[in-house]
Amino acid sequence: MRMDYETYHLELVDDHILIVMMDRPEVRNAKNTQMGLEQKEIFEGLYQDIEGVRVVILTGRGDKAFCAGGDLKERKGMTDAQWRYQHAVYEQGVMAIRNCPVPVIAAVNGAAYGGGCETAMNVDFAYASTNARFALTEVTLGIMPGAMGTQNMPNAVGERRAKEIIFTGRPFSAQEAYEWGLVNKVCEPESLMEETLETARAIARNAPQSIMRAKRSISVATQVDRATGYQFELEAYNRLVGTKDRHEGVLAFNEKRKPNFTGE
Repeated sequence: MRMDYETYHLELVDDHILIVMMDRPEVRNAKNTQMGLEQKEIFEGLYQDIEGVRVVILTGRGDKAFCAGGDLKERKGMTDAQWRYQHAVYEQGVMAIRNCPVPVIAAVNGAAYGGGCETAMNVDFAYASTNARFALTEVTLGIMPGAMGTQNMPNAVGERRAKEIIFTGRPFSAQEAYEWGLVNKVCEPESLMEETLETARAIARNAPQSIMRAKRSISVATQVDRATGYQFELEAYNRLVGTKDRHEGVLAFNEKRKPNFTGE
């Protein structure tokens, strides 16, 4: 796994937890084209080979911003063709995160505006610090959410609330994000990463194939009717029956010890 990137800092914790940190604090971690290309590479790499990674934590450098969205200074003077190229890169990065086979948790450490807010919604779930702020500001710039914002926001907060958020472009607080269902937990800034790591460690202790297949099944469930979703669930379930981890889980329970899951 490549660990050296220009716009991201990667760190492996406890062998199985990968921290992916957006690393442009001088511009509040705003996304330029290079950052989009590197996001795509990092998460497509995990899709091709997880290399023992069981959980990803996505966060931003510093205590002011998770991600301020697209880098508008880079976008100034772009031709329409250049804009479309950049957005195509972003679109591929969105799908790379969503297709990541292992859980991705966002630790939202500050402002998450525009594409930054959309990034926080494209992960599996998010924790936020008390100083985090969220907004989908695209309509104030003559565009609209284009990184699944109009898809994910209604699922998280409901259609009517999503329309208000998107149509006004107004920011809202971490507490409001929690109350509306956008984030799972609000933490003090100094404890955000440790609390996120605690949850990541709890996930990483479980059977990796079970987690990955459950993730896929949940994702399918939101796209199809229940009968079809259940058929996918059963297919995923039955693929786990013959795994070594299934045998280890039952054996460990009966021997009154913690299981040692290997992903096999």
